[in-house]
Amino acid sequence: MPDAPFDLRAMTRGGLDANQPILTKAADGMREAGAFGEPEQWRFDWERTYTRDAWLDQIPTQGAFTRLPSAKLAEVLEGVGAAIDAMGGSFTMPYATVVITATRTAA
Repeated sequence: MPDAPFDLRAMTRGGLDANQPILTKAADGMREAGAFGEPEQWRFDWERTYTRDAWLDQIPTQGAFTRLPSAKLAEVLEGVGAAIDAMGGSFTMPYATVVITATRTAA
């Protein structure tokens, strides 16, 4: 996206690995509280198929896209819509939901 006021590549780097420090901090907080057993990390992989229109409805609500001027956003939506059309009108997005759990041991 030429002249973007943000680095789109930075937004897509790292995935789950980029969030691991936050998950580690949460688990460390549970340990420090002293009222929980050893924290466990759970991961659930899932996917959702998006139609062109459903995905284009999502874009304006996501992160840096909310800061785009309306003309730039329209340009992005047009380009993304064309790309989805070229793939047959839909695509499947993989997701991973990760949680940290711990059993309370103290009252």
